[in-house]
Amino acid sequence: MKVSQDNYYVYIVTNKTRTVLYIGVTNDLPQRIIEHYLNDGKPGTFAGKYRCHFLIYYEEFKYITDAIAREKELKKWSRDKKHKLIESMNTRWVPLNAELFDKWPPRDMYHRKDT
Repeated sequence: MKVSQDNYYVYIVTNKTRTVLYIGVTNDLPQRIIEHYLNDGKPGTFAGKYRCHFLIYYEEFKYITDAIAREKELKKWSRDKKHKLIESMNTRWVPLNAELFDKWPPRDMYHRKDT
């Protein structure tokens, strides 16, 4: 998977049992997935509380306004409609994390705010 920091991404992550979906937007998809992983089990964030760090879907956009509009749209959808969207790209809901990195989890991980 080739990602670019010149673009924006709407993404969906889930937990190990696929019972929770988190939809977000970012301009740095690999780093954002790392941050979700580092927050695993931390109750201060939704994705952390529900252990959502398995990337299962993403869309790429040139403009942040388009990405934000799409994120808002997807958040309003029913769970069934979100499932169908995920399955249109990822029929088995296989985590895509390893496609972003040479190795998952990567060795050097940090939160952007910590740098």
